Amino acid sequence: MNLNKNYKNLEQSYLFSTIAKKVNEYISNNPDKKIIRLGIGDVTRPLCKAVTDAMHKAVDEMGAQETFRGYGPEQGYDFLRNAIKEYYAKNNVKLELEEVFISDGAKSDLGNILDLFDKDNVVLVPDPVYPVYVDTNIMNGRKVVFANANQENNFLPMPNEEKVDIIYLCSPNNPTGAVYTKEQLKKWVDYANRNNAIILFDSAYECFVSDSELPRSIFEIEDAKKCAIEFCSLSKTAGFTGTRCGYTIVPTELGKLNKMWLRRQTTKFNGVPYIVQRGAEAVFTEEGMKEISENLNYYKENAKIISKTMNDCGIWFVGGKHSPYIWLKCPNNMSSWEFFDYLLEKAQIVGTPGAGFGRNGEGYFRLTSFGSRENTIEAMNRFKSLFNN
Repeated sequence: MNLNKNYKNLEQSYLFSTIAKKVNEYISNNPDKKIIRLGIGDVTRPLCKAVTDAMHKAVDEMGAQETFRGYGPEQGYDFLRNAIKEYYAKNNVKLELEEVFISDGAKSDLGNILDLFDKDNVVLVPDPVYPVYVDTNIMNGRKVVFANANQENNFLPMPNEEKVDIIYLCSPNNPTGAVYTKEQLKKWVDYANRNNAIILFDSAYECFVSDSELPRSIFEIEDAKKCAIEFCSLSKTAGFTGTRCGYTIVPTELGKLNKMWLRRQTTKFNGVPYIVQRGAEAVFTEEGMKEISENLNYYKENAKIISKTMNDCGIWFVGGKHSPYIWLKCPNNMSSWEFFDYLLEKAQIVGTPGAGFGRNGEGYFRLTSFGSRENTIEAMNRFKSLFNN
């Protein structure tokens, strides 16, 4: 038996496991201190009533012989696929039903989609970047190159003439919160079509975009269906982090890729549970959209509180307006992990060191708005006591 040698090329410890270890050690040594966690992008507001009502009804259906359902279609039930299709239509994007695939979350499909591509493809990811993009390709032995995102380009890298085959883009971005304009995305689409490349577009945070001039889907860009696959999740949109449901859009204009993805899913995936899909369907109803907007506005207000604190303290940052993430420059030239330790020890605030997202993340730090209002306000008061000189 031979093991996959590519795993030797992975970092030994996943970013968030290292954070958890440090925090647990601190708590063990300081049991009387109140820790405020603004690091991991896990929602704190519960599922809305429209969703839980739909799930309760679906549970009852599964408990009755006449409405019980066994294996469902691997690509998702039509009732949910149609709801997603209509949701895109409201944003002026026309989809065909066969282009919509239901998943157990964007993270899974962002890795699984690589089954469709040969190992000799060169992959481009922004730096800093969500670690899953890099690690899943390293696991498969692909060459990964980086597009430099930095303070000078507002952490929104643009294409150059270097030839690559697979491009990962995330907007609004994780970890930086930066958002591409339609004009900027058009340059990426033109590059991909010119070079016969594919864009894997992560739109997991599209629900935070409140400016109609900013794209929520790459398919708002002309010719994007010729070169892009889009991934989205209901984790941040509707609090499905523990419920697991998302969707992937594979345009029929991509030719073989649409059929290949269907073939892959019918072979390796048994679909998302019926109960979860009924809950997801309720997200897109009028009542569901109204209720989840209340949760989103709650997180947006938290982001405003954090952003105001950064402004008051004279700290450079990006994000926070159309994103739940605030990406800040570490004060006093501290490194990312130095700042992590400093915040934990001096203010009992947990964030995410930028260095964990790539070389260009060094010297930066991520805070999230996925906390309670009370904790967000308290954390920012503690922050100001350290840096508001």
